[in-house]
Amino acid sequence: MQTSPRVDAHHHVWDLTQRDQEWTIGLPALRRSFSMDDLVPQLKECGVVATVVVQTVNLAEETPELLCLAEECSWIVGVVGWVDLRAPSVRDQLDELSQLPGGEHLVGIRHVVQSELDPNWLRHPNNLRGLRAVGQAGLVYDVLIHHDQIESAVIAAQTLPEVKFVIDHCGKPPIADGHLEPWQRGMTELARCENVAVKLSGLVTEADNDNWSVSDLRPCAEIVLDLFGSARVMFGSDWPTCQTAATYRDVVVAARELTSELSADEIDDVFGRTAIRWYRLEVS
Repeated sequence: MQTSPRVDAHHHVWDLTQRDQEWTIGLPALRRSFSMDDLVPQLKECGVVATVVVQTVNLAEETPELLCLAEECSWIVGVVGWVDLRAPSVRDQLDELSQLPGGEHLVGIRHVVQSELDPNWLRHPNNLRGLRAVGQAGLVYDVLIHHDQIESAVIAAQTLPEVKFVIDHCGKPPIADGHLEPWQRGMTELARCENVAVKLSGLVTEADNDNWSVSDLRPCAEIVLDLFGSARVMFGSDWPTCQTAATYRDVVVAARELTSELSADEIDDVFGRTAIRWYRLEVS
């Protein structure tokens, strides 16, 4: 029996008339604007009552816009934004964001680390200093990496045990390649860090976009659930990025199948309570 509100801990919105999303060039399913008006009917259909919206570009201008959106839209209870971690003024940036309209909805920070050519980007001293400031501000750091960047995430998490980290999209396992090492070893190391949680999200886009099945996703989902336990795993749709491979409903149905062997209490964790605890969300 469901006892916890259902939360989508990871989705995006963007308006191409306001700002280009260059990474969508060549992805026709994503090469348009996506708003909460597009998402809300799908949330209702799937029984999701609250969401966390996540940044898409490494630009300071985007985060205030997302905070304003959260102020206006009751579905959004958390914003994962962006600041320049390398700047000496990270805490000042965070304080300024907290004073903006919707600033109370800021729950985390993210950088698109997967686009950085340096696999050690996260462990650079300036970035570690910035991550420490994020933790001191009471915020979570979302980690968006490719599977071959996991080692730097491990070092960051070990170096900063006081900072809460969330690994987006299960660390992007190479599902389509069929070879889960060294991804699995990296995730095993991350799971040993009690300050690290993981999002059960983004798996459909790491599989064969044209011909994926739940059985393709199951080995990675089982590894993550076994390593982290339900108290450190949270569901995210990765909408609309998921639409290169699946609809919102497809992703929710797949996640339900992947967690069908869990207890009711564990399912409540994955689909709501973990995100609420980790991000300190206020959900009715």
